[in-house]
Amino acid sequence: MFGVVIALGSVEATTENRETKSVENALLVGLSRQIALARELDVIANNVANISTNGFKARSARFAEYLSPTASGETFQKPDRRISFVQDRGTPIDLSGGMIERTGNPLDTAIKGEGFYVVRTAGGERYTRAGSFDINSRGELVTQTGQPVMGENGPIVFGPNESNAQISQDGTVTTAQGERGKLRLVRFADPTTLRNEGTNMFSSPTPATPIGPLAKLETGAVERSNVKPIIEMSRLVELQRTYASIAGMISKTDELRRTAIQRLADVQS
Repeated sequence: MFGVVIALGSVEATTENRETKSVENALLVGLSRQIALARELDVIANNVANISTNGFKARSARFAEYLSPTASGETFQKPDRRISFVQDRGTPIDLSGGMIERTGNPLDTAIKGEGFYVVRTAGGERYTRAGSFDINSRGELVTQTGQPVMGENGPIVFGPNESNAQISQDGTVTTAQGERGKLRLVRFADPTTLRNEGTNMFSSPTPATPIGPLAKLETGAVERSNVKPIIEMSRLVELQRTYASIAGMISKTDELRRTAIQRLADVQS
């Protein structure tokens, strides 16, 4: 009789251990999903904040199933399935064109098709699609944030008495006194590797190549952001609901874990 009691207690304890392990795995899976949702929320928030930013390119979050090689109950009498977590696979960039808006400003340009303007910064060359330019106090053609815009032969500079500055469809910059350079337009073999550098600038791990005669600009216009506000806001609401649902599941699972631990303690005592 004593031996039977021990056997039953051992079986029950094993069941409790299995239950505790399953609850712990459920908590980890829920946590991995919450981390992924928080990451996606950051991406959407950044997109929404740049709805009015000229030339801004939206990003999206990508995730994949990750099968843990160790989070399974192989030591139990009935092996558990491998546990699936959520794995962050990056935030790919959407390079589709934004709406082109006429401004009438002769120094505003919008790139038609692929390509980027080259900008000189303290950290080296950077790339942007924002084509709203100005002339600073030193006579340099600059972006709205003050970085010099690069021409094919270096920065484009105007003399103090020059007037009627404008940019043609092939990127040639002229004034009433003649030609002052040509905008340097480039492209990348794999533009999805571009990294955001702030102030609507990108950097690239691979060298840029000139577009050459294929470059086409629309003058007196700017390219607006390609963010789709309705889609982004709808996704934001969906994320908030999903996050709240997972938070509720984690709370209930944690309660089950506490109950399992208490029952296991009672059996062992």
